[in-house]
Amino acid sequence: MDEPLRDSRTLAVQLRDRIADLIRDEGLRPGDKLPTEAQLTQRFKISRPALREALKLLEQDDVIYVEHGRGRFVSALSAVQVDRPITVFESVTDMTRQYGYRPINKVLSIAEETPDKQVAEGLRLGPTDRVIRIERIRLHEDEPILYCVDYLPRGIIPGRLYDIDWSGSLLNLLEEYGNRPRMSAASVSSVMLPKEVVERHGLQDFGPALLITEVCFNAAGEPVNYAIDYHRGSHFSFSLTRK
Repeated sequence: MDEPLRDSRTLAVQLRDRIADLIRDEGLRPGDKLPTEAQLTQRFKISRPALREALKLLEQDDVIYVEHGRGRFVSALSAVQVDRPITVFESVTDMTRQYGYRPINKVLSIAEETPDKQVAEGLRLGPTDRVIRIERIRLHEDEPILYCVDYLPRGIIPGRLYDIDWSGSLLNLLEEYGNRPRMSAASVSSVMLPKEVVERHGLQDFGPALLITEVCFNAAGEPVNYAIDYHRGSHFSFSLTRK
């Protein structure tokens, strides 16, 4: 019987991955029926609400589909294997760990400011609303692998900025304030780091980057983070499926 789930990811994400592993390990093919909720809760020693959230994630990823009155079934997409799907929404910290890195997050700057037009529109802010701007770099064994800038609406983070630890996962921090992101709308491009960033932080060796710019939304569909993440091209690769 499987051991209880214990790691740093959210329970639903852990369980989603374990069920995906079950589909692969047991050789379930497209059209095969998934075990029942009762069987899965017993197997993974998990509550029914957590299981349903994980199954919903798999359904959103088109790994399974539901036939009402009959159950859940393995979809055709489950036969397509990709190593790191770019469509997976997860924290940057979790993502880097999945690559085998041991990231250290360093805060380069933090400020409260008036957002530019693009950020204000992405976060649906009014003309007098302000944002918290967090500039960070992720290092693996003292080597920079990610440069990130995040904007959070000031209104969802009460209190003084210097009382908050900004070095950890922003998704977990936002969860503490009842605004954990659940999904995002993103754009991807291949770029070089901005010249002023390279010069200011000594990142001349960073090289080409995969830039992912995304607006992250909470469960109610409200934007809670505008993220600009430069993934060092020599250290990251993503896969995708097309349908």
